[in-house]
Amino acid sequence: MTKYLISFPSEAMVVTPEEFPVVVAESHAVIREAKAAGVYVFGGGIAEDIDPVVVSADGSVGSNLYPGSELTGGFTVLEVPTREDAVEWARKIAKSCRCPQELREFMYDPES
Repeated sequence: MTKYLISFPSEAMVVTPEEFPVVVAESHAVIREAKAAGVYVFGGGIAEDIDPVVVSADGSVGSNLYPGSELTGGFTVLEVPTREDAVEWARKIAKSCRCPQELREFMYDPES
């Protein structure tokens, strides 16, 4: 089975304050469905109010992030048999979150 990252940047989700509780409920329902199906690995939202840092091999911590590495929004990691399965889960998440999702495949690593 292959792991997939399904994600969206914060600015992609545009919902009204009235819609937000419904979006939360529907997206949590999809996550519960993925857990029940045994395909859920991990997911969550990025804490955008906490600045990211870069940690070097010597343990020093800095704020010079890699160019283009801004990460916002939410993500889910699923492990499914086929890309078609991943697309179907991304579709369900897109519907519940009211925004398109990016789908990325993780490279195989026998240690993970």
